[in-house]
Amino acid sequence: MTPAPQVAVVGGGYAGFAAAVTLARGGARVTLFESSRVLGGRARVVEKDGYRLDNGQHILLGAYAETQRMLRLVGVKPSVLETRRLALVYPGEACSLRAAPLPAPLHLAVGLLRARGLGLADKLAMARLMRHLKARRFRIEPDRPVATLLADTAQTERLSRLIWEPLCVAALNTPIGEASAQVFASVLRDSLAAGESASHLLIPRVDLSELFPVPAARWLAMRGHTVRSCEPIKAITRSGDALTLDGDPRHTRYDHVVVATAPYHVGGLVEALPALAPLVDALDRLQHEPILTAWLAFDGPLNFPEPMIGLAGGYGQWAFDRAALGGPEGLVGVVISASGRHQDITREALEIALLEELQQALGPLPALKWSQLITEKRATFACTPGLARPANATPDPGLWLAGDYTVSPYPATLESAVQSGIAAGRGILKACGLKEAGVLGLK
Repeated sequence: MTPAPQVAVVGGGYAGFAAAVTLARGGARVTLFESSRVLGGRARVVEKDGYRLDNGQHILLGAYAETQRMLRLVGVKPSVLETRRLALVYPGEACSLRAAPLPAPLHLAVGLLRARGLGLADKLAMARLMRHLKARRFRIEPDRPVATLLADTAQTERLSRLIWEPLCVAALNTPIGEASAQVFASVLRDSLAAGESASHLLIPRVDLSELFPVPAARWLAMRGHTVRSCEPIKAITRSGDALTLDGDPRHTRYDHVVVATAPYHVGGLVEALPALAPLVDALDRLQHEPILTAWLAFDGPLNFPEPMIGLAGGYGQWAFDRAALGGPEGLVGVVISASGRHQDITREALEIALLEELQQALGPLPALKWSQLITEKRATFACTPGLARPANATPDPGLWLAGDYTVSPYPATLESAVQSGIAAGRGILKACGLKEAGVLGLK
């Protein structure tokens, strides 16, 4: 009997654990290494004054089929995701767009007809853009910035400001003047233009570490695989047909290694693999965008009309009522995606501005108990037109990449990370003549 292939996964985020679970289901022996004591990578929990906070507020869409499948595989209950029909609500602008409980495309069409705070010109412009994309099967050739697409389809200023720009920045984490219209079109195709459930907002009731990485680590451990936290890998080297890891206390010889770190960490790990030099050069040229999340704890509840509301005209983009999602009363997360003018003021001034924006949207606020501003300076790659993204396979046949930056029609999201991890895992299984349990066509 052929021994099971030994595979190392370097990185304990969503991509790394998706790869590890896929490999384990296919019969490989998996060891996952994470340098931090906290699992989750760039989607993880942090602690503040006894609170467990996400380093950034994430939402999932109903279209995130592979993420939901992975959650089911490792035993996560559906109730950990608060399911809401798409609702873009701006209390400060008296504007709301809610998807109707009807089959596609009526869910969006009826929702648009009933939308408040959007005039006839705005509604006609939205319909015009969606018809434009559908007529071209959501292909933008040549790719161009989202701002150009909006201008080409005569989108109104109000619609662009309250709907298209916030959706683009939230999904692509790139300003509309620089964001890829093709990637944005792919997001719209598989959310607003797909089945009614695909546009649902899935907001986690638990922190991002507990949502998937921690249950996945338990699932792997129960099946005899190894998850090693607080053990950074310094380098990957080749010894004949095997790969070894500088930092692996067992000095195991691995048949394959999945590098599931952020792209800017790949180069330091593979310096000893000269075949990867052109790949590393390409990764080093990737530009990145930040995400700032302001966590604000108030001494009492706030009057949120929905768990998620939009903020327009200021610095904040989206605000989340964590109390409505199983969190402590009075805890609010305000998200600012991508680079922007908020970077030109002090953190103290930004906090004051966000409080004023919340008050304008919600009315008088309870007293603020504490605040925490968390910035991921390189949260995602800049999703620009025509960007070439690397494949999961590399020029070294034993070395694979997994992460939200690898080739995909989608931007850097949790779903992209999970899909990439699955693709890397399945690529290894196919190379070893194996297949994932319950999945056909891999041999």
